Amino acid sequence: MASLSVGVACVLLVLCMVVPSLAAVYTVGDTSGWTTGIDYSTWTQGKTFKVGDTLVFKYPTFHTVDEVSSSDYSTCTVGNAIRSDNSGSTTVTLKAAGTHYFICGVVGHCGNGMKLAVKVESSSSTTATTTTTNPDFSYSSSNRSSFAASFITCVALIVILVINVSLWQEF
Repeated sequence: MASLSVGVACVLLVLCMVVPSLAAVYTVGDTSGWTTGIDYSTWTQGKTFKVGDTLVFKYPTFHTVDEVSSSDYSTCTVGNAIRSDNSGSTTVTLKAAGTHYFICGVVGHCGNGMKLAVKVESSSSTTATTTTTNPDFSYSSSNRSSFAASFITCVALIVILVINVSLWQEF
């Protein structure tokens, strides 16, 4: 019975190491953040975005993160955002495959480079749920990582396993 418990513990440990790596967290613009004068099409090169991945936008609150249509993205049309946030720290979980378009809603900023198109591939993993500060807005202003949630889940599973092994050894 002890060898079975050790085997289960090994499987859980491997799962704990693999699960957090399924979703990636990308800080838009890396250290430059979400600002004018950055070529975000260059920033996306070499990155593979998948359903469940997270985009983190860091910016001064005079900017916005607006999710827009392909047409509004191409023409830098402001005022028609599907979703918008101006908290200074916007987290977007990519929930669907396809291309997602983001611009700054301040007039002239999109034309100065504050626009991002992200092509998202489907993923076999489960997507994460985001929290919102505005119920009409599917973004989150918090910067919680899916890694932290996965880590806590794994620790809980290991604690449960240890308790079960202890109980089995008593019999």
